[in-house]
Amino acid sequence: MESEAMDVTVKILLAEDDDSMRNLLTRALERAGYEVVAVDNGRVAMPLIATGDFDLLLTDIVMPEIDGIELARRASTLAPGMRVMFITGFAAVALDKNGPAPHGAKVLSKPFHLRDLVSEVDRLFAA
Repeated sequence: MESEAMDVTVKILLAEDDDSMRNLLTRALERAGYEVVAVDNGRVAMPLIATGDFDLLLTDIVMPEIDGIELARRASTLAPGMRVMFITGFAAVALDKNGPAPHGAKVLSKPFHLRDLVSEVDRLFAA
């Protein structure tokens, strides 16, 4: 008898303000079998996080309105079981300036290859 957990699709909330990057990441993750909901800023992501429907918040750090660090902090309160991964070209500067990242958050620095992103996500959810 197979475990039902094996049939559960990991749901990712992607917050990325760059349209072409958001589309590229969405396609790569969907091809790898993940369900992705993509938004262009943290303000739009907040009510989605509050639903508790997502397994991973994949967010750029530098975004208008609500940056990725603040978004992840709020997410840790709204959906404490959701994992967080940052994608950014400014990882060291942004994390130092805004204080510590949420516990267990991963950082993937741009530029990165799409297979590296998928591998990191796969590792997060490996049994």
